[in-house]
Amino acid sequence: MENSNNKGIGLKIALGILLALFLGTGFYTSKLYKEKKENEASLTREKEQVMADLSTMAKQYDIAISENDVANENLLGARERIQGLMDSLKISQNSVNSLWRYKKKFMALQEEMDVLMIQNDELKVENSLLATTLDSTNVQLAERTAFTDSLLVQNTELATVVENAAVLQTTGLKGFGVIERSSGKLIPTERAGRSDKIRVCYTVAKNALVGAGDKELYVQVLDPKNNVLGANEQIEFSDTVLNYSLISKFNYENRNLNICEFVTPNDDFEKGRYVVNVFNNKDLISSTEFTLK
Repeated sequence: MENSNNKGIGLKIALGILLALFLGTGFYTSKLYKEKKENEASLTREKEQVMADLSTMAKQYDIAISENDVANENLLGARERIQGLMDSLKISQNSVNSLWRYKKKFMALQEEMDVLMIQNDELKVENSLLATTLDSTNVQLAERTAFTDSLLVQNTELATVVENAAVLQTTGLKGFGVIERSSGKLIPTERAGRSDKIRVCYTVAKNALVGAGDKELYVQVLDPKNNVLGANEQIEFSDTVLNYSLISKFNYENRNLNICEFVTPNDDFEKGRYVVNVFNNKDLISSTEFTLK
């Protein structure tokens, strides 16, 4: 009887141990499952945070790139690397090792961005200073053009400021009839019947951008019937032909130069309006008119 009781007690003890092991295993399994879910949620949050940080970084690059008229290859390359990392992160597994690798790449990209943004800011400052300098230069050139423009005929088309600054211009163009005495003395006259010649005078304006040396301009004098007086010779350019009265040749020395030329009549001078034009190659640079009565 005592032996039977001992067996019952032993069975109860074994059952108790098994129950305790079962409950312990269930508790441990539940704890492991809960920790796994928490780890997965934590990894997902960290992955989303890395993705958000990369997206913010990409937007900063987009802004920096849009502010540059000329694309910066360094910024474009960094922006492409960020996009590649974002695409790779989207399809990556949620693991500690994987996430840590992406974080390391993100931190490297963050350091690269800090350097590139500093360089980009310096470049914007340099561009701003350059734009200010160019604006100042343009203002000075515009003032010079405004001064000479009042001395040119209104129908003369101005090319760009730089082009105008590098060519000869004339001012003070005048044309009038003269009586030539046997002594060589010249007397201005407004009478067509008394005029022996037409005198054309002008000033070649000083321009430091034009090299010194022998130069020439074409003078054209038109009578009241629009006939070209003087030599009435032609010179052909790529898209036009110019009839001129004479070629005015002179030595230019980078300073104002007063020039006078004479045009002899093909016949007696007629009464009416005369036009005098001066051309630099095919370009009309000054014009005036006068009347002989």
